Amino acid sequence: MPRKPRYYLPGVPCHVIQRGHNREPCFSAPEDFRYYLQCLREACLKHDVAVHAYVLMTNHVHLLITPAEQDGVSRVLQTVGRRYVQYVNASYRRSGTLWEGRHKASLIDTEYYLMTCYRYIELNPVRAGMVRRPADYPWSSFQANAYGREDHLTQPHDVYLTLGANDNDREKAYRNLFRQVPEPVDLQSLRIGINLCVPVGKERFKAQIERRLQQRISYKQRGRPRKEPPIEVDS
Repeated sequence: MPRKPRYYLPGVPCHVIQRGHNREPCFSAPEDFRYYLQCLREACLKHDVAVHAYVLMTNHVHLLITPAEQDGVSRVLQTVGRRYVQYVNASYRRSGTLWEGRHKASLIDTEYYLMTCYRYIELNPVRAGMVRRPADYPWSSFQANAYGREDHLTQPHDVYLTLGANDNDREKAYRNLFRQVPEPVDLQSLRIGINLCVPVGKERFKAQIERRLQQRISYKQRGRPRKEPPIEVDS
């Protein structure tokens, strides 16, 4: 079966997911999570990629990132992947692969889907039943985006900056977004986009991406939208 092409463009945010081989754990201890974040931070600085949102789950990683160069995302994932695998193999006296082949990626329409993608990523631990509130999970960007905690990794996207006139206003507005249950159809669009590695957005956005890439992109939707439960968020 041929590999799905992945599309990247400078300045266009991208939703990225990388899973553990056979869905096996990639992180077993707090120091594993910390080391991965260190690797990610250094790789993003080196390759000029901005991280807006992230979550490190037990057996996979979600990122919302914007590259300055077209190959920035691939370079970051290659750099982090190699370095982290070496660390895991040495720490746990193992060998072989850790990741499930290539990562998946989809370009995100900033006008309509960016903030939904922020929430989709940071709500992963809640949907998985690991925590009751996104603030309870330590390995995501929620504390940085919702409460201003410094994590030396996240950089606010321009759309995030429009949420308020100052940090306090933006953080409060961001927390309020999590009080709203995301539209199932929007979440389904994000899931289809990442699974098929195709852009997520309105038709105008998709047409713009095709013009910039100078190629047609095939879309194939399937499945029904899933209902999402209400989310608890502190004030």
